Parts: sequence; structure tokens; C-alpha cells
Amino acid sequence: MNILLWHVHGSWTTSFVHGKHRYLVPVTPDRGPYGLGRARTYPWPDSAMEVTPEDLRHTDVDLVILQRPEELDLAAEWLGRRPGRDVPAIYVEHNTPKGDVPNTRHPMADRDDLLLTHVTAFNELFWDNGGTRTTVVDHGVVPPNVEWTGELDRLAVVINEPVRRWRVTGTDLLARFAALAPLDVYGMKVDGLAAHLGLPEDRLISHDDVPQHAMHAELAKRRAYLHLCRWTSLGLSLIEAMTMGMPVVALATTEAVEAVPPAAGALSTRVDTLVDAARGLLDEPESARRAGAVARAAARDRYGLERFLADWDRLLEEEVCASR
Repeated sequence: MNILLWHVHGSWTTSFVHGKHRYLVPVTPDRGPYGLGRARTYPWPDSAMEVTPEDLRHTDVDLVILQRPEELDLAAEWLGRRPGRDVPAIYVEHNTPKGDVPNTRHPMADRDDLLLTHVTAFNELFWDNGGTRTTVVDHGVVPPNVEWTGELDRLAVVINEPVRRWRVTGTDLLARFAALAPLDVYGMKVDGLAAHLGLPEDRLISHDDVPQHAMHAELAKRRAYLHLCRWTSLGLSLIEAMTMGMPVVALATTEAVEAVPPAAGALSTRVDTLVDAARGLLDEPESARRAGAVARAAARDRYGLERFLADWDRLLEEEVCASR
């Protein structure tokens, strides 16, 4: 099956393109947001192929994966075919709703020409999807090539754009944990975060846009992983950390309440409880090891790559068959 999809979310797309199909990824000369092409910091198989907008007009496409509203018109222009009418289409929603929650209307609400697929049950529940057909395919991750060791008395965080997103990503909570142990913050646009929080540079060290394999190797050395997001979809870095066997201290918000067993470290809406739990993991490495084992088992059971790809294969085949 030839599947057209844009490179939007690196970790999710990395898992998706590990399937058995041929994945057509648009590329433009500027490698901008609608033509990023293949990933450069994630390992992608050869079946994920770059294709130019000009070539798409003459390329067989069996199904389109949409992830942004504007891709509907873009796909129609580049293919010369209408997604959902002339070629089957699935819209993947990665994010929690914004605005007037829980009354936020999804941009694809009340459509009869596509399937709206959410990456978490929480997202499906909180978006107003109208009459559009919906389903959920839980995340799956490519297992990192390292295992947690946790020898460093430090806490790890992965956040993209923590200054701009601030309360959404729980950036304002980081200082309370930096009082316990130094924090290592990985992600995009994390430089200068210590200054924004008024912290000494030795209490919070930023690691900006580190390649995924190198980031995993460093995460694995830290004692525990902090997930302090108030209102985001389920971050794949959290699942990857759990898959490595890393204990987790997480806010009990959005889909985290389904993904993180309390015995994997701590899960609470009380920040004081999370601070106490982080202190315990720092003080007792053996407790951290036991919690990490729980995290690993939970992540591999629910978010394994084979299950993810099998779920997607069924969905893709159903949509293509239904359009014939």
C-alpha cells in the first residue's frame, strides 16, 4: 500500500513508518513544515521515501494520512485528487483540544469523508468530534537501544518549547524539583531555561535538540523521569523512558492516568506528593529500580511497536476496502 503522509511529529512518524507499507513523505527545496522530508535525527527504514509535490500528481496513492487541517487542500492540489472522495483519508489528531474545553469543536467535525483517529482515548473524549466517525489507536514506540541504569542523582525532563508553552508543559513547576536535585532538560528550544526560571545554571542544564539515540543514552543514566505536563497529549518521550525501565514522576493529567501505573514511581495531581516521591527515588536507588521495572512492563505491554503497527494495518485495510 502506498501511503502519503507529512512528517509532522518525529517520534510518532518514526513508529508509523516501521510498518509493512510504502510511505510517501513530501519534500520541498526549503524543507519547510509542509516538505520536511525524511527525518534526520530519527532512524527511518528505506520504505519511507521522499517525494516532491510535482511527482505526487503521477504517483499511485492508496490512502492519505492527514494531521493538519490545511493538508486537505494541499493533498488535493498536489495529488489532483480529493482526500476522502477520490482517495481514502484518515485524519490523525495528536493533540488535546484548546480553547473552550470541553466544548472545543474539532476542525474535522461533522464530516462523512474521512475517519478521525485519535492517539489517546482522552483526546477522543474531550474533542467535540460532531458526527465524524472516530477511533483510537494508542501510541507505540520503537524500543530505545539502551536500558535504564540511573546511576546519576539527577532528574530528567523532555519538553519542547518550555518557555513559550510554560504552564501547559508544567515548566513553572520545575524549580520545585531542582531544589532536590539537578535537572537535565532535553528538547527543542530549551536553551536559557535556567535563566527564565531564575535558577543557577548548575541546577538546570539545557540540552537543546539532541539526536534521539544520544538523548536516550543520557536519559538512561538519570535517576528518574519527570512528566509535569498539565494539558498535552501523551508524550512519546515519556513512553520511551518507561520502556527503558526508567521510574516516572508524573502529574495525573490527561492520558497519563492510563499510561503510568502509580507503582512506576508516582502519579498525582498534588505537586507536594510528587516532590516527596522524587526525593524517595533519589535517596533509595533500589526503590527506583523496582519502580522502573513496573514502568518497563507497563509500557511494553500497552505501547509495543508490534501492537501499534497491527492496529494501524487493520485500520488502513478497512478504510481502503470500504472505498472500493
